[in-house]
Amino acid sequence: MAELGRTVSGTQFVASLYAMHQYSARVQRWWAEGWDVLVTPTIAEPPPLLGEYAAQPDNPLWPITRAVVEVAYAIPFNITGQPAISLPLHWSVDGLPVGVQLVAAYGREDLLLRVAAQLEQARPWTDRRPGLHA
Repeated sequence: MAELGRTVSGTQFVASLYAMHQYSARVQRWWAEGWDVLVTPTIAEPPPLLGEYAAQPDNPLWPITRAVVEVAYAIPFNITGQPAISLPLHWSVDGLPVGVQLVAAYGREDLLLRVAAQLEQARPWTDRRPGLHA
């Protein structure tokens, strides 16, 4: 990672920050149009098998490359700083929780917590555990 970081110039770094700020501004305009909550999957595919993120000798960045695909729905809100919450609202045929991500406008954690509490009451999950879990 350090070697990769050394290939990025100061100008490229600042340009990336600027692009992220521009993206955040576009997302904020979307919320200003009157939307309250955005619903997405938590991850893009079923949970990975144990060991799937292990580094490979010929590709030490494999865990990061692999993770980016899986967490694609979380990345935009990590960039914008918007609050998001993941709730296990469904279970796969294999008994694994399937997360649903709720996102709100910047500073609206209160809204997410209220909605999450109502969903937990309507569809309780605290007593559910996958057959095999760490």
